[in-house]
Amino acid sequence: MTVLSFDPVRLSALKAAQDHKFELVPDETTRAEIAARLELSALRKLSFRGSLTPEGKRDWRLTGQLGATVVQPCVVTLAPVTTRIDVPLTRRYLAHMPELPDEEEVEMPEDDSVEPMPDQLLLAEVMEEALALNLPLYPRAAGADLGQAVFAEPGVAALTDEDTKPFAGLAALKNRLSGGDENDSD
Repeated sequence: MTVLSFDPVRLSALKAAQDHKFELVPDETTRAEIAARLELSALRKLSFRGSLTPEGKRDWRLTGQLGATVVQPCVVTLAPVTTRIDVPLTRRYLAHMPELPDEEEVEMPEDDSVEPMPDQLLLAEVMEEALALNLPLYPRAAGADLGQAVFAEPGVAALTDEDTKPFAGLAALKNRLSGGDENDSD
């Protein structure tokens, strides 16, 4: 078992007959730098553990587990929201990537874990990228609610979220045809 550090890893230099274990646990200073780059309020914990496994003669598979505790501002109140992230991660590094056609629109391959073999693999970059991809997009504090703002000119019925639902117009039409008041609700 080999423990790898934050140093670059040359996959071509690793023994192809065994798994190579790694464990990255950034210190407080490094976590603060990552938090600043990802625009987080804080990054309390971060770890990335796994192994690099040979596949065939020249390809490699990275499997690991990313764990983190992040603090972000609530999108409604800006109050701090703490989130725990625990996700598995798989990347396959191929010596010979299949060529994509030279077209304007190309379908994404089904296997999104495949990447070209880098000269040097930076596990810290893989860790940071995985963290960025797994952050909550719109963190909300408990009980944070936007509410409903209703604006209309005097004498005009305000358009509400309920009115914009696909069948709201049909319900109003049905109500009118059955002789009911347009503003009655079922």
